[in-house]
Amino acid sequence: MRRRASGLAALVLGVGACLPGGVSAAPDREYGAFLAGPCVTCHQVSGTAAQGVPAIIGWPAEAFIAAMEAFRSGVRPSAVMRLQADGLSDEEIAALAAYFGELKPAR
Repeated sequence: MRRRASGLAALVLGVGACLPGGVSAAPDREYGAFLAGPCVTCHQVSGTAAQGVPAIIGWPAEAFIAAMEAFRSGVRPSAVMRLQADGLSDEEIAALAAYFGELKPAR
């Protein structure tokens, strides 16, 4: 049984490696929605900035990812955002970017 499971894992990894971008072909928007809870504690889902906290919905994925990388590296100073960014993997940041990028501001 163990041998069979490891063979299946190798097959899945092998197929995933053939996809553009490695195992994950596209960021998982639903996973981003799952992860978004801590983000929407401060950032408004309505798309409006509140108390100096910018809106993050509707951003292009590249801009969201670049901002999170800037917080991680300290280029953009914010103790709160650095903690958040440091706690996320690249896959999680991409999923959040996909989720927030598809949301539309309330009108």
